[in-house]
Amino acid sequence: MSPLVEPGFTRESRVRNLERLRHESFDVLILGGGINGAGIARDLVMRGSKVALVEQRHFASGTSGKNSQLIHGGLRYLKQLEFRLVRESLRERATLLKLAPHLVTPQPFLIPLYGWARRWFYGTGLWMYDMLAGSGNIGRHRILSRTEVEKIEPGLAREGLTHGAVFFDCQIHSARFVLENIWDAARAGAAVANYARAERQGEQVTVTDAISGESFSVRAEKLVDSTGAWANEERLRLVRGSHVVVPRLNSSENAIAYFEKSGRIIFVIPWGSSRQLSLVGTTDVDHDDTPDDVRISAEEREYLLRIVRMLFPEAKDIQPISTFSSLRPLVRSHTRSATRTSREHRIWMAADGVVHVAGGKYTTHRAMSEEAANLISAVPSTTAHSPLGGNTQERIDALFSSVAQLAAQYRITPEEAALTVRHYGVQTARLLDSLSQQPGAGLSRLECAQIAFAVEHEMAEKLADLMFVSTYWGYERRWTEQTVAPFAAEMSRQLGWKEQRLSDEILSMPR
Repeated sequence: MSPLVEPGFTRESRVRNLERLRHESFDVLILGGGINGAGIARDLVMRGSKVALVEQRHFASGTSGKNSQLIHGGLRYLKQLEFRLVRESLRERATLLKLAPHLVTPQPFLIPLYGWARRWFYGTGLWMYDMLAGSGNIGRHRILSRTEVEKIEPGLAREGLTHGAVFFDCQIHSARFVLENIWDAARAGAAVANYARAERQGEQVTVTDAISGESFSVRAEKLVDSTGAWANEERLRLVRGSHVVVPRLNSSENAIAYFEKSGRIIFVIPWGSSRQLSLVGTTDVDHDDTPDDVRISAEEREYLLRIVRMLFPEAKDIQPISTFSSLRPLVRSHTRSATRTSREHRIWMAADGVVHVAGGKYTTHRAMSEEAANLISAVPSTTAHSPLGGNTQERIDALFSSVAQLAAQYRITPEEAALTVRHYGVQTARLLDSLSQQPGAGLSRLECAQIAFAVEHEMAEKLADLMFVSTYWGYERRWTEQTVAPFAAEMSRQLGWKEQRLSDEILSMPR
């Protein structure tokens, strides 16, 4: 089976794009390669603008890759009466399900309800959630009896349990979704480079290649600042969200949604490349330090583990396998609570002509990107109707129906074939065609192929790019120098390094 769409990058793309940045003039230069920058680049280039994008580290290495991995309407915002935000989020949820059916997948959530008051309160909220979703609803919520909840999730705490409720949102591999947007922009002609730090003085923008150390000026008519927490805007409130990854808690494929008295919602989500883990989060804590070093605090860690142990009494000794944290650059408001700070976005063009993007949610990035692009181009946007990377529902359905055939053809397991389709969509055959007969020591054939694909087609320049963006392997184990060495060795071989390079970011991850 041949790939239906060419990848957005080859191994030479970064060098070639840096040359373009050095010598060409652009309509728009976008600073920041997270989901907003990627979405704006895709939108503008599809309108015919000549676009460049630079990211100081790797794409999706910040907030856009280190979130709850959900596309959701924001059920908890109904408590704050933010009906417009919830309606917009649910509309975009339905849109993203159509645009990227390989990466955005329906996820059922179970709310354990302790007491009749909660049964009626959350039952009413879920009814409103379904109504706001309208024709784009994934499935209507259901109220469960205590017996049904105990059957579905026998490990949940039973004291005071009276009912449960099941509703639907979506799960996503958020870092790969950013890569797919970047690819689409590159396919349409955008000049894109990672590890390219931009500094602005007046109307002049200087870009420094972090790999070679060379600096040069970039010429562009318009500038978009989508650097998020790095924007250095007084309007922003930086709120840290942290997660812990633990051994699998969920007995069923339902994620658990638990509402704290403060209004904070904690998710326990089936997660990992083989769904062998649970992702628990998130927190809302004001961050007063630099955005370059964002780590979970002892208080956040204990807060999340306390809720896990309360929900799952048999998990009283559970310890994290890994953790990750990121910053939400929210629009400042008068509220004192980080949890209650609105997720509404603000997009504006400053007096100097720079377009700024602040606030918002990952789920609404496409609508935000369209709004930002409207300030620059009068050409109508087409992103709401253009499948990401050619990944139509029909193509994804056909790939999933051929999983057994792919497994037999490439001598992998059906589980490996299904995982490849889920993460790579129409690029599945291209990745599987690179399977080696003899994998590197300590690696599977599929792992070697994924490493090669990350280097060849995803601009992975460091081991951390592979482990935290192209894949989430970095969060799935307690790594040591010995266990990470095979991955480092293969990455070094693919990149042509003369010596093996380990990643301090992987080995020093806080737990």
